[in-house]
Amino acid sequence: MNFLNLPTWMNKLASRNIAAPLIIILLLSMMILPLPAIILDVLFSFNIALAILVLLIGLQTKKALDFIAFPTVLLVTTMLRLSLNVASTRVVLTEGHSGPAAAGKVIEAFGHFLIGGNYTVGIVVFVILTIINFTVVTKGAGRIAEVGARFTLDAMPGKQMAIDADLNAGLIGEDEARRRRIEIGQESEFYGAMDGASKYVRGDAVAGIMVIIINIVGGLIVGMVQHDMAFADAVKNYTLLAIGDGLVAQIPSLIISVAAGVVVSRVANNEDIGGQLMTQLFSNSRVINITAGIIAGMGAIPGMPHFAFLMLASVLAGMAYLIGEQKKTTEAEAVLDNKPEVSTEIEEASWDDVTPVDVVGLEVGYRLIPLVDKGQGGDLLKRIKGLRKKFAQEVGFLAPTVHIRDNLELKPSSYRVTLKGVEIATGESHIGQHLAIDPGMVTGSLPGAMTSDPAFGLPAVWIDPNIRDEAQSMGYTVVDAGTVIATHLNHIISLHAAELLGRQEVQQLLDHISKESPKLVEDLVPKLLSLSVIQKVLQNLLAEGVHIRDMRSIVETLSEHAAQTQDASELTALVRVQLGRAIVQQLFPTGNEVAVMTLDNNLERMLMQAMQNNSTTGAAIEPGMAETLSRQTEAAAKQQEQLGMTPVLLVSGQLRATLSKFLRRAVPHLRVLSHEELPDSKTIRVTSLIGGQA
Repeated sequence: MNFLNLPTWMNKLASRNIAAPLIIILLLSMMILPLPAIILDVLFSFNIALAILVLLIGLQTKKALDFIAFPTVLLVTTMLRLSLNVASTRVVLTEGHSGPAAAGKVIEAFGHFLIGGNYTVGIVVFVILTIINFTVVTKGAGRIAEVGARFTLDAMPGKQMAIDADLNAGLIGEDEARRRRIEIGQESEFYGAMDGASKYVRGDAVAGIMVIIINIVGGLIVGMVQHDMAFADAVKNYTLLAIGDGLVAQIPSLIISVAAGVVVSRVANNEDIGGQLMTQLFSNSRVINITAGIIAGMGAIPGMPHFAFLMLASVLAGMAYLIGEQKKTTEAEAVLDNKPEVSTEIEEASWDDVTPVDVVGLEVGYRLIPLVDKGQGGDLLKRIKGLRKKFAQEVGFLAPTVHIRDNLELKPSSYRVTLKGVEIATGESHIGQHLAIDPGMVTGSLPGAMTSDPAFGLPAVWIDPNIRDEAQSMGYTVVDAGTVIATHLNHIISLHAAELLGRQEVQQLLDHISKESPKLVEDLVPKLLSLSVIQKVLQNLLAEGVHIRDMRSIVETLSEHAAQTQDASELTALVRVQLGRAIVQQLFPTGNEVAVMTLDNNLERMLMQAMQNNSTTGAAIEPGMAETLSRQTEAAAKQQEQLGMTPVLLVSGQLRATLSKFLRRAVPHLRVLSHEELPDSKTIRVTSLIGGQA
């Protein structure tokens, strides 16, 4: 075999799924078969090297899931130490009478190193090491894993809701959402496995104490009874071997326990544990200076070791000075880089100074500038691109580009959304905090500034990021400052989709359709309908929340009926009937049952008579009847929303357009359907009767 290709050979070995069974068989064989001293030396050395390797990997991880195999590693290393204990105990008891080197050089060396000529001290130190491992390191790591498993499991619903919110807002795609859901499941399984695996390590610490006692007692019996050794010689040989054997197993155990504590106790960010410690302990020169002053004061106290304290204070003061100078240099360079160039020459006014009004604009206060600055890690621009892409895929046309600029007239943490230069929405977002939104089923309250979700008006509270998991475990939907703005902007764009569809967008839509069906578009525009009529039809659909993705069906319907009527409202009604299946699917995505509200027969008859007797919409409904209709519809719609259903009113085709326009102000989320728009495959279930007797 070519040893230069050893990594490739090992990968092939692992790929055949024989590595794990082979390891288990070897561990069990070590417990049963006798091993010579030289093999024990190699295995004890490998055990120490493996423990150091695991610790270093744990220190380099940036989050717990980077070392997802750690629970299995804990189990395997624990079984390795126990197998070595069994194998070494056999050698100690059978060959211990021949001298301290009977069980190998590693055990002898560790025994001499720890005992140092005093067996009592050696035993005490070994017991202390075992107690530290058992009661401090292992118990603490196990407790952290247990609490982490519980809180991770409690926080899963909130995290799942946050992923769904980001997905619906277009901030992430399906692949990213799937990856996050898998990561949440892995996180829960990891902490649960760590909670169980830590019990192995604790049991290993207890077994270490019991093994050393058994080795000493058993060695004295074997040495004095079977080999006729003197008591002093038996104590010397078997105590040294027992302590060396216990120490060579407990040191790797302690290292593994520390690695477990490091992995489960760290808070995930983009730095490993070394980077976190250096950044957070030695980045504030003022704190280091204060520490240096306190240490120097302690060194000046009579009777204190002046040299040690004063030298340490000098080192700390030097570190603080260097850190402060480095920080000043960095800030100065940042100021120079951001300093704008000032032009002293005033140019003549030109047509370039006349800028068109932005169709959609986002203005932010100066504290929110980092969210839109890529140089400062802002990702709001990327999220807005994702929103436009998701809007185009769902609604059916590409929304205009969102122009972002800072506005010093706004409050530092405020923002506003403009449509064609007019403010249509405002809100606040606080960098460095998270918004915990109450969806209506939370189990507790949180400390922070109470507010409302700017997009949907739900109760919310601004919280510190370090209690995010706690908030999610209580049922809150937690989003960061950038997501608050992105979600609000997405909601506003969806509400005003009809106003965003200009003639240019309509022409681009028709050009896109003509690539696949050029004859279809050519026969419609401008032979049968003008571009303005088509724009009005599409705007009517968007105003009532109907997506226009199926442009082929829309164009075919307009081509079919354009010869009979040029009225945009009548054409809209005909298109809605053609899109009926898609409209109902949009409102009721699952099941064949359609839960709707309807009008009482007498009320519907009166409304139709009123419309026939009046030519204008404004006078079509008598004021008293209009007020009653609006009030009862609003109450029925709220009842529908409380049941988790979309409020839908089913009326006759003659009333649909009028009632939709009239009731839209009172009940913005109400959708009005006509009987002609319902597919035959759907079953109607009436949930509320409007205008009937109470």
